[in-house]
Amino acid sequence: QVQLVESGGGLVQAGGSLRLSCAASGRTFSTYTMGWFRQAPGKEREYVARITSGGGSTYYADSVKGRFTISRDNAKNAVYLQMNSLKPEDTAVYYCAARRSLGLPWDYWGQGTQVTVSS
Repeated sequence: QVQLVESGGGLVQAGGSLRLSCAASGRTFSTYTMGWFRQAPGKEREYVARITSGGGSTYYADSVKGRFTISRDNAKNAVYLQMNSLKPEDTAVYYCAARRSLGLPWDYWGQGTQVTVSS
């Protein structure tokens, strides 16, 4: 069982930066692939980024590539999403998620953190 708690959201002007954090409970955090998703009002959930258990492989949606960076610290049971050059269209609730390996369902989700980018 993994419990996830996101933090770091807030209001920022376009062009600004935010760093989201996701704190995970459990001894097996280092074995999980971690991901970030987002959902804007009236839109479907979007898969934003993911990082494999050891951090050796990452994925980014085209919409954030070159602006967002996912990282993790297995010693701290944490995963991060550094968001730079933010745009109003990045406004959404951001969720952290965990799954046991690539190709398996995302089993665990956090409660989400709101990111609002003003123009």
